Amino acid sequence: MALTNNDIFKKLRVAHKLTNEDIVKICELVDFKVTKSELGAIFRREDHEKYVECGDQFLRNFLDGLIIHLRGPMPKKK
Repeated sequence: MALTNNDIFKKLRVAHKLTNEDIVKICELVDFKVTKSELGAIFRREDHEKYVECGDQFLRNFLDGLIIHLRGPMPKKK
């Protein structure tokens, strides 16, 4: 059983104790717009009628934002 993007996203959310508001702010760090209702659809069970798969682009942008959130912005090169 391989992990899906939704599984990875859920595990990161729990591990970092993130709320939906935190995730929205993290995505804004990389200019990626997401709503709380979109997050709710991603975090639903697979057999729910309003379940949405977390795409690669969504997870990639979240991970990029999480890096900035945890480490801070990258210093400018001289």
